[in-house]
Amino acid sequence: MASLGALKRSMALTLIMLFGLLFALIIVIWEIINYFYGPMIGFWIQIIMIFFFVGLFMLLQWAISPGVIRWSARLQYLKPGENRWLESEVQKLALQAKIPMPKLAISKNPTPNAFVFGRTRASSTLAVHTGLLEKLNKDEVRGVLAHEIGHLRHNDVVVMTIVSVIPLLAFMLARSFIWGGRGRSRDSGAILAAAAVGFIVYIVSQLLILKLSRQREFYADSYSAVATGDPHSLSSALTKITFGLSLSKEKPGAARAFYIGDPVSAKREVATLMKNKNKYDLDGDGVLDERELKKAMEDQAKSGRSRMEFMSTHPSTFKRIMLLKQIEDDMKHGSPEMKQNIYRYI
Repeated sequence: MASLGALKRSMALTLIMLFGLLFALIIVIWEIINYFYGPMIGFWIQIIMIFFFVGLFMLLQWAISPGVIRWSARLQYLKPGENRWLESEVQKLALQAKIPMPKLAISKNPTPNAFVFGRTRASSTLAVHTGLLEKLNKDEVRGVLAHEIGHLRHNDVVVMTIVSVIPLLAFMLARSFIWGGRGRSRDSGAILAAAAVGFIVYIVSQLLILKLSRQREFYADSYSAVATGDPHSLSSALTKITFGLSLSKEKPGAARAFYIGDPVSAKREVATLMKNKNKYDLDGDGVLDERELKKAMEDQAKSGRSRMEFMSTHPSTFKRIMLLKQIEDDMKHGSPEMKQNIYRYI
């Protein structure tokens, strides 16, 4: 399970870098203001107000976003006993993860997808598309459900909400220097330098947040593999989800980062593979079935190609499949000590 240990260390490093950037930005602003302007009470009040309004905005977002997601996804909440199999599986997975049972909801959407959202673990909702239940078998659906439970176990919604404050703060602070420094031609160089630092922190922190999002998707995949003891089923599910999303003609919603599969990334991935369709069309029927598509993705992973992944909230499907394959090999052929300690990684 060396890969899972590396993944945990990588996530920790990304978080340290994010908060380190924010700390460095505050220090730079402090030094510039004190060196060029001295104790400017009015400017410091402006900085404090920025922190206050950003905090207020995030609090408002935290309060209203569940309602917005429910409305945009057109969710229908399940009553107890309405879908006994789904309810039973989620209940078992939640108990195993030692978290409260989330509410269950269905979205009448033909694309195969699922997601979780909520302010806290106790108020969370696990939603699945009808397309997921129709196009995947029960083992594959179970793998997807475990992935979503993994997000709740790891408090991913809370973590991503907190770190999203950093680029917003950096952007607002950079703007405050530009607007607050208007008319101060004597100190224009210092003002521009402070604003540039703010915008650089904004861009870098946005990229780090995208990286953290991809890492936490990997981590939820890992949790599913270990919790179900069946990495292969989630691997198969991800192949079907990616292929199904690539065929969708719906415009992706603003909340697509919450989902197990991203339609934008799926279309890009499958389009790339289709350019070499003849290479992977093993039975010559002109169509890439699940087995052929999975082989194509494994080859893609070995080649290390991942176009524009640094701008995505989700890792490439082929990389996710390769991580699951590695976990499956470790579970089958690892030492007894490795199998005994497997849960400490998730």
